[in-house]
Amino acid sequence: MESPSRRNLLKSVLIAPAAAALAPAVAVIPLKLLTESAPEARAYEPRYAQGGTWFTPAEREFVDAAVARIIPSDDLGAGAREAGVADFIDHQLAGPYGRGETWYMQGPWRAGEEEQGYQLKLTPAQLYRASIREIDQQAASQYGGKHFAQLEAAHQDELLDALEKKKLKLPSVPGDTFLSMLVDNTVEGFLADPMYGGNRDFVGWKLVGFPGPRYNYVAEIGQYGKKYDMPFVSIAGGDTGVRSS
Repeated sequence: MESPSRRNLLKSVLIAPAAAALAPAVAVIPLKLLTESAPEARAYEPRYAQGGTWFTPAEREFVDAAVARIIPSDDLGAGAREAGVADFIDHQLAGPYGRGETWYMQGPWRAGEEEQGYQLKLTPAQLYRASIREIDQQAASQYGGKHFAQLEAAHQDELLDALEKKKLKLPSVPGDTFLSMLVDNTVEGFLADPMYGGNRDFVGWKLVGFPGPRYNYVAEIGQYGKKYDMPFVSIAGGDTGVRSS
């Protein structure tokens, strides 16, 4: 997908009512990975409240490499890796979201339709762990013993594309379900408020032109055509001095 389309796509996500709990309807970045229905609203935990992380070093390397293929850096700016999206996902999986605390996680365990939403008995954290392990095993088998994070970008894209198109079947989990969750979480981490661990240095908001939830815009109302040049700001406050250029 061309870079201008990436900008337009991510801008469309900001239609959601709250920047801190973004629920993207689609995420099509370099691999044409589609998630046609918006995920449920997330009850995000601030990074500083997590008290621990979920990923092993190998799992973090996988996720860091994968999100860099979903939202790569390009001429429009930094991508998911630079935005710290792996850190955002890590902390969310270590908290209530990763444990599926607000989800219905009881049986019956039957194969459902896509319209019925998430149907697995695995929590999000468990799905990540099983999927990463099995994708790495597939990568090693297919590419001379190399794990996913060690592959060239083109080979990483091949594996992710095969998961999205259901051409790559993982032994114990549906790879397309994992990929859909990973894409959703990547866009969320790229555009959510920095207090949740991602969107480092406001790189996601810089891309879409969102200055942050400043408490008072009264002085700027009615100044049509004038560039808004106040610093970006998080829900947690603390202007960084980064200008919205």
